[in-house]
Amino acid sequence: MFKVKATLVGALGDTETYPCHFGYKMGDEIIWTGAEYKGRICPGMLTMLAQKIEPLYNAGPRWRESSYYLPFWYSTASPIDPNQKKYDGIGFKPLLKTVEEPKMSMANIRPPGSFNYPPASERNIGKDITLVCPDYRTALVFKIEAFDIADDGDSVTYFRRMMVMLNRLKNKPGTPIDKILDEFTKEEIETIHPVLSPVMIQCLVEELELVGYLEIKDGKVTVTDKGKKKAETFKAGLSKEEIKALRI
Repeated sequence: MFKVKATLVGALGDTETYPCHFGYKMGDEIIWTGAEYKGRICPGMLTMLAQKIEPLYNAGPRWRESSYYLPFWYSTASPIDPNQKKYDGIGFKPLLKTVEEPKMSMANIRPPGSFNYPPASERNIGKDITLVCPDYRTALVFKIEAFDIADDGDSVTYFRRMMVMLNRLKNKPGTPIDKILDEFTKEEIETIHPVLSPVMIQCLVEELELVGYLEIKDGKVTVTDKGKKKAETFKAGLSKEEIKALRI
């Protein structure tokens, strides 16, 4: 489970004539911690924001919206040409150029880089998760991304398991994933929520890798410098009783 951030990165509309009446400024952030939002949320985008954040909270940086998978984005603009039907089955004529849309055109809401000629050299259109303000006169654009492990709400217990794991592995580079359970006693495995198992270890290790706290190579894990710093920060926030209980 992941923390998610929405950052205002641009506008597709005319912000001079139609300024944001909610008062958003470039760089403004909204953060979902796993239990609550931090930051100002315009009521007009509240529902849309929640729909974007939920899958990122669950799946993290690996999640892509369904449109990402469409080859459609890498085609060109293509007006109707009945003479082409014998080739493509419908009748489109590819335009071998990038079409420049009028400033206030709804077509500007399409993903950046789509329908260009020549097309993109790699599959990256729609890779970034974005939200466009429903007031299309202004059309503010927020980039939404999972950026850290969630540490609030019911995520706390899983977060602590991961932080203990980082602390115990930070000085043991190249630990095989199937040996991580050996770092815990039987009591630690079975009497602390969540109970550890090979599948649980796999889930937690995968989340830690996705945010850059450890690296996996040939089935072995190594805590990164970023992960070591995170582990130290976590430990510094614990009481003496907690440090003793967690054996870190």
